[in-house]
Parts: sequence; structure tokens; C-alpha cells
Amino acid sequence: MNTDFAATHSIDLASETLGAVALFASDEFFAPKERLTHPAAPVWREGEYTDRGKWMDGWETRRRRDVLPGEPGFDVAHDDCVIKLGAQGVIHAIDVDTTHFKGNFPESCLLEACVMPGATTHYDLSRAVWQPAMERTPLRGDGSNVFPVAAIHATHVRLSIFPDGGVARLRVFGDVTPDWHALRHRGEIDLAAVVNGGRVVDCSDMFFGSRHNLIMPGPPRGMADGWETKRRRVPGHDWTIVRLGARGSIARVEVDTRHFKGNAPGACSVDACTTELPDGDWQELLARTSLTPDRRHAFDATMKRITSVTHVRLNIFPDGGVARLHVFGRLE
Repeated sequence: MNTDFAATHSIDLASETLGAVALFASDEFFAPKERLTHPAAPVWREGEYTDRGKWMDGWETRRRRDVLPGEPGFDVAHDDCVIKLGAQGVIHAIDVDTTHFKGNFPESCLLEACVMPGATTHYDLSRAVWQPAMERTPLRGDGSNVFPVAAIHATHVRLSIFPDGGVARLRVFGDVTPDWHALRHRGEIDLAAVVNGGRVVDCSDMFFGSRHNLIMPGPPRGMADGWETKRRRVPGHDWTIVRLGARGSIARVEVDTRHFKGNAPGACSVDACTTELPDGDWQELLARTSLTPDRRHAFDATMKRITSVTHVRLNIFPDGGVARLHVFGRLE
């Protein structure tokens, strides 16, 4: 599995966009742990230094001097960082990205996972049962290090690096596993939301912005935090398909074009599917309707009522950018 494939087809459970937080690290002398969860690609700032050394876009620990090479214990000396995932899920792959770390990347790493919903303190996590998600594995510098993971359930991960050094980003690719019992008692929910198990499974194009942004939590932070296609020069329109977290009856839909001002679609429509594999079995949920740039659009009275929906398809005419798609309804 390469980085592009993982990022395109999986959710990064360790992204701050989803709500992931780096809770604590054994050391962060040169660069803070919080940068591990940044969604943007790591950058290089030529000639920029802090009072502690070269500015690096990632998490970087000091050089260990407690145990030196060749001394007993050097092979197990390490630093670590604990990250609370943005949502509880099953991990399938990770990317330990060392971009721009060339003479200061770790020799190797390992990853452990635990299930402790809501845990945020040392005390809470000291009682956790940590399971190995990936055995200790050599790393290469200045690039992605993508490793498959035998499916493991987790709310938190602990990255250990040997013996010290810098990591730009940690991506934890997997599937969200919602608490269905709690969601059923909430009544109407956003069936498309990633935190409720939604997944954007396909789209016609995402040249400027990832399709996964459509169902992320929270308001959009800018144009980069949405789904945007290239300018269409041929007949037709763009589209994206969302697999809902579970079957449900749809009450209303919200199409959010905030931050898209000169590049919002002119119109949209929404189709629904009631089969597990949406192979042409689409029913019109919302007829083609005009959109306004930089605005939240709520549709309910104009929609058809369709039950037992598994997927929705958002069509945009002819192209452009949409920040968020919300599909509110009740679970079956």
C-alpha cells in the first residue's frame, strides 16, 4: 500500500481535522508533538532557526545521551508519543512520514494501540492494555514509510521511535467504528458524517480538494478544507458518492459552499440508493437546485421521502467546490 492509495481510500484517524490530539510525549525539545497530526503536508523553511535549533515541521526529540551506542540498553532506548485518535476505529495501515528529516530521523519505530474511550490523562492511559499494532521496523529518512497493520481496534496509539529523532507526520489509516447503541438513542443524526461511520467511496474528480473533506466534523476552515474539482471543459457534471454509516430514512440534506466564492457549483442534485452496491439503482432525492456561493443550503420540504437508504450521490453542475455535505435522518 502506498501513501497516495491509503490517503485516497482510507480515513486518517490521527488527523487533527477529525479531532485527533497528541496528548503527551517523552521529549519534544526541537519540535512539538502537535505537528504530528497536522493534515497538511510537511514543509521546509530554509534558514529558519529557533533558540533550540533548526525549525522542523514535525515532532523532534533531542539526542539521547543517557545510553550511548555500544553500551548496554542502547538497543531499547527510545522516545514515544501518545495520540488520541479523532474517532474510535479499526486501523489498517500507518504512514510514519519523515519528510525533511534527513540526518535526524529515527533508526526504527513501533506502534501500539489501546481502547480507552475518553482517556486524556497519564493516569487513565497507565491503566490501558497496549497491544502491538506494528512490530519494531526500520525507517528511511525524508519520505513516507507506509506499513500495513493487521486490523486492530483503537482509540489511542503510541508511537515509539528508536533511539531518538524526528517524525514529520503520523497518519493512521482505518475505518471509524461508531457507538451504534448511543447513536440510536439520539434520534436524528448526520448519517453521512465520518464520525458516524460515513465514507466518501468515489468521485468524478478531486483535483483541488479531497472528497473526504465533505463529511469531516466541524465547520470548513477554508477552500482547502473541502472537495473541489477542476474546471470542466467537456459536457457533463461532477459527482461524489457517500456510503452512509448505516441504513436510514433521510429527513433533510445540507450542502455547504462556504469559502467557495468564485468557484462554487451553479447547481446541485442528490440521488439515493437502497442497495449495498449502488450499481445504477439510484432514485432522485433532491431535484436539480441552484446554489449560492459561500453559503449553507438546507433542503427538506423539496425533497422526496426515501427510506432504507445506504448511499447518496451528490451531483454538482457543472463543477466546482463544496465544503460539507450533511445528510440528516434516522437509523433503521
